Amino acid sequence: MSEFETLRVEVEGAVGRLTLDRPEKLNPLSATALRELAEAAAWFDARREVKVVIVRGAGRAFSAGADLGTFSGKPELPIRDAADLGRRMADALEDMNALAIAQLHGWCVGGGVVLAAACDLRVAAEDARFSIPEVDLGIPLAWGGIPRLVREIGPAMAKELVLTCRPFDAAEAKAVGFVNRVVPADALENEVETLAAELAAKAAHALFSTKRHTNAVTAVANGVARSWSDADGLVTAFSDPECAEARKAYLEKRAK
Repeated sequence: MSEFETLRVEVEGAVGRLTLDRPEKLNPLSATALRELAEAAAWFDARREVKVVIVRGAGRAFSAGADLGTFSGKPELPIRDAADLGRRMADALEDMNALAIAQLHGWCVGGGVVLAAACDLRVAAEDARFSIPEVDLGIPLAWGGIPRLVREIGPAMAKELVLTCRPFDAAEAKAVGFVNRVVPADALENEVETLAAELAAKAAHALFSTKRHTNAVTAVANGVARSWSDADGLVTAFSDPECAEARKAYLEKRAK
């Protein structure tokens, strides 16, 4: 076990578990949470016995996505540094030695979708719901989200879901290739634990080599290395008047 403010991490044999642990807020991705997710990836890397890490959310949802308070009021970091935390988080998780399995239930929103996309495999409950509302909020999808979505579901579907901001369910997520499996909600934990144990029983070198080989192949066309500039797009959006009006209108509509 290790102590984090927004997460719980644990190891049992070759299987690790990383739990987003702010259920009362639907596990928002604050600056602290993003930083701790990257630190947790390094924490698991230091435990060479770990072959698989299950990434999940406590309570009613996987994650409500980015905490916009990170960019308002008096941010704890310079705004560009804060805007870049999500990319650093996703890169750290994707580069982690162990395989990451996203265990998805309830809502998975915006940055939560990017977090799930950074995992190697995704298993969703039938009640899982997905949304990428960034454009309606007047901001671009950042954190390397675009190349990761293009990699997983192709450019046409990535454009549709990001530009329209329409919610989609687990069945559609499976149909377009974003999730590997969809199971009844009451079977989700057992399905993921069984998959993790099956993978953890295999030779570490073969697992890790396959992960890195697959990522290297997809990086040729859809690499996330260029996403270092995503933070600049976010900073621009937060200073653009039209984007600010869109964000205000969206938040007011949600508050009703």
